Amino acid sequence: MSSVIQLRGIEKSYFMAGQAIPVLKGIDLDILQNEYVALMGPSGSGKSTLMNILGCLDSPTNGMYNLNGHDVSTMLDDELAEIRNTQIGFVFQQFNLLPRLTAAENVALPLVYAGISKKERIDRAMVALEKVGLAERSHHKSNELSGGQIQRVAIARALVNNPAILLADEPTGNLDSKTSVEVMELFGKIHSGGNTVILVTHEEDIAQYAHRVVRLRDGLIETDTYNTSHK
Repeated sequence: MSSVIQLRGIEKSYFMAGQAIPVLKGIDLDILQNEYVALMGPSGSGKSTLMNILGCLDSPTNGMYNLNGHDVSTMLDDELAEIRNTQIGFVFQQFNLLPRLTAAENVALPLVYAGISKKERIDRAMVALEKVGLAERSHHKSNELSGGQIQRVAIARALVNNPAILLADEPTGNLDSKTSVEVMELFGKIHSGGNTVILVTHEEDIAQYAHRVVRLRDGLIETDTYNTSHK
């Protein structure tokens, strides 16, 4: 099985008032194709910064990041945007849906930037909504959907480009426990379908759905373990 992600010596510092504040202090990590990984750690451990680098939303200060054979650590912003649009799907804690658009139109949004025709956009959006069990709600706007359904729409939007990697940042943070279980079962199905899934969470019960848990502390990997009892 090949590595879809290779990180070597990843460091990230932010500069405030002329001072370098190190957040990541040398991360080495390999994630294989079709792995299901949870990133955990206390507030300030660097997990959100690492997630942003993995998602090509930010670049490291030092180190090498190889994504599917491309060294993205030295890419310019427009090259990173291209990688984001084709290789990575994002699911956020804040669902980030546009309230004036229907579910199908929200799901189709990433395809607008890819220059795909309107008919194909809607066709592909319907396929993605089918995957998350919401095809029959495609014409509904977000104020007509429950929290769990809105998160499903957000997941469908992340899948519409057929990305190799799905990145989810606290995807159950705004959901009740019953809906959280439904959403996590959906991630399990997506993983079974062949996607690499990387989940950032601070909740132990949510991390148990992943097959591997990487814990960060003070900008370094503290432990990297495989879940023998994943759900």
